[in-house]
Amino acid sequence: MGTFEQESPLIAVIGGAEASPEEMAMAAAVGRELARRGAILICGGRGGVMEAACRGAKSAGGLTVGVLPGTTRAEANPYVDIPIVTGMGEARNVIIIRTARAVIAIGGSYGTLSEIAYALHYGVPVIGLGTWELARPGHPPPPIHRAQTPEEAVDLALSLAWGVLRIP
Repeated sequence: MGTFEQESPLIAVIGGAEASPEEMAMAAAVGRELARRGAILICGGRGGVMEAACRGAKSAGGLTVGVLPGTTRAEANPYVDIPIVTGMGEARNVIIIRTARAVIAIGGSYGTLSEIAYALHYGVPVIGLGTWELARPGHPPPPIHRAQTPEEAVDLALSLAWGVLRIP
């Protein structure tokens, strides 16, 4: 018998608190598909992409974890099952990334960009769904795996999650 995470990997969904209707729809579909496939969704626990993803996961019977920036559970969106209160502000982004087996980035602004950078730094697979494109002259492009649909994003995240090797 395996560990809980072997059977239910934690997959992060990151994106902006301010999101377009298209991004919200993609996030809800990603959340639903993660739940349908038995993954646990971890996110920043607040509004926008985070709330839409949690709502989608809950609609399919999934489990959601919200790593909150402030000092109260009240800031969690209503679809968070397990609120983690950090009082750490945006520094909580590192907790989300270090906990996840893979990251699905949907849209987003600079907070999302910081989470993508942490994931790339720590070797956590990043799947991009309408999110940042990064380039630095003279360097190979960072390994952000592009998906065209929420289903493809979840397929990639779950496939790549088992290849993650982390050195403590």
